[in-house]
Amino acid sequence: MKVVCETERLIIRQFELSDAEFIIQLLNEESFIRYIADKKVRTADDAINYLKHGPMASYDKHGFGLNLVTLSSDNTPIGMCGVLKRDELAYPDLGYAFLTQFCGNGYASEAAEKTLTVTMKTCALATVLAVTLPDNIRSNQLLKKIGFGFKHTMELYGAQNNLYQYLV
Repeated sequence: MKVVCETERLIIRQFELSDAEFIIQLLNEESFIRYIADKKVRTADDAINYLKHGPMASYDKHGFGLNLVTLSSDNTPIGMCGVLKRDELAYPDLGYAFLTQFCGNGYASEAAEKTLTVTMKTCALATVLAVTLPDNIRSNQLLKKIGFGFKHTMELYGAQNNLYQYLV
C-alpha cells in the first residue's frame, strides 16, 4: 500500500486491486454518473479493468493518478482524489469524487488541497488544471476555495465544461 499523503482526518493512498468493490460503488453513484460519466463499471471484473487501465497505469506512466481516500479513524473508503493526465488537456488535471453520504463534511476540499500540493511538489508540476460542469456548483466552489482560477469554458466529451487552472 503506497500512501500518497495524509491529513488529520484522511489517508490518501494509491488504489489496489482489492479496492474493486469500492470502485463499483463509487462509479455507480448518481452524482458520479451525472457530473463525471457512466464508466459502465458494474462487476468486479469491470472494476479491476478500470483500476489496471486507469489509476494503476497512470501511476506507472506519470508517477501520479487517482487515489483512494479513506477515513484515518477506521480506514473506511469514502472517495477518490488525484491528479491525472488526459490526452485532451495540455496539462494534468485534478479529479475527485466522493460517496454521497460523505459529502458536505469538507473531506473533498481537504483531500484535494493536500493531494494537489503533494503531487505538484513530488512530481515537479508547475501547472495543474481542473474541469467541471458549470452546473456542478459544489465542485466549482471547491476549486475556487483551494486556489484554482477560472480560465474559460471548453467542450470536453461532448459537453461544455468550466476549465480552471491552479494559481500558485
